[in-house]
Amino acid sequence: MIKRQKQNLIVESLDLFPAVGILGPRQTGKTTLALEIAKTRPSIYLDLERKEDLARLSDLPSYLERHATELVILDEIQHVPELFRELRGIIDEGIRQGNRFGRFLLIGSASIELLQQSSETLAGRIAFVELDPFDVLETYRFDRDDLWMRGGIPGSLLAEEDQQSLLWRENFVRTYIERHIPSIGLRVPADTMWNFWTMLAHTHGQVLNIASLARSLAGNNKAIRRCLNLMVDLLLVRELQPYRASSRKRLVRSPKIYLRDSGLLHSLLGIPDYESLLGHPIVGASWEGFVVENILRHVPRQTLESFYRTQDGAEVD
Repeated sequence: MIKRQKQNLIVESLDLFPAVGILGPRQTGKTTLALEIAKTRPSIYLDLERKEDLARLSDLPSYLERHATELVILDEIQHVPELFRELRGIIDEGIRQGNRFGRFLLIGSASIELLQQSSETLAGRIAFVELDPFDVLETYRFDRDDLWMRGGIPGSLLAEEDQQSLLWRENFVRTYIERHIPSIGLRVPADTMWNFWTMLAHTHGQVLNIASLARSLAGNNKAIRRCLNLMVDLLLVRELQPYRASSRKRLVRSPKIYLRDSGLLHSLLGIPDYESLLGHPIVGASWEGFVVENILRHVPRQTLESFYRTQDGAEVD
């Protein structure tokens, strides 16, 4: 197993909070990391996509009472958001009995509803940690160009050949479009969502123009904005905000758009290997996004993340 940079942070958070949530795109190793942590302490793991595991929680207080001394890992919790209200009472009762820390490890793909419900219901009781795909510090034994070309999602990066990696990424995108996105409530035809994701790839590293995207996809600005917000929320797309300050210069006011995993960017643009990437017009913007992501994963959360660009084209990221 490749050691994840966030493992120590998750363990430290379990020592400070009753619950810790691991958020991130699918297939980035959240479950693998949680099970690695589970090896260090008494634990029980439940996958809430499995009916038999979900059935065990039909009487949640009784079930958790039987596992009161174990770390309870609840995977895919975004499918059962109503659990958060019950967990609040159980956590508060545990605190009154002196069981204050490290009770629950919750795993889920980021979603607005999940974050809102958990933040409101478990305020002060939960810490969130985002688990991104592999970065350059975690894969120092690998060829950096492979990480850039294939991206950092384990199934893609660790494939034996470029063709297998590309096939894995194509199926990853298809699964998101056909299964995962509809499961969280966004009803958009698969072809439209595929075209939207591809259009975002073509605008990677550019200033966002919602109206242009809407014209290209024959949609309205509000619908395009809703789709974009979802992609940002799922940690698949980053909106890098413009720097705002008093200035005599006219500054760009729209964010720049980046696909957060370079491998998915290359897959959506039909770039099969490193040599093809070097000859593609996206190469500069792709490298820029790769650098941006690797930097932002290792700076403090309160760091100002922005770019500076004037209407005349002067620019600093």
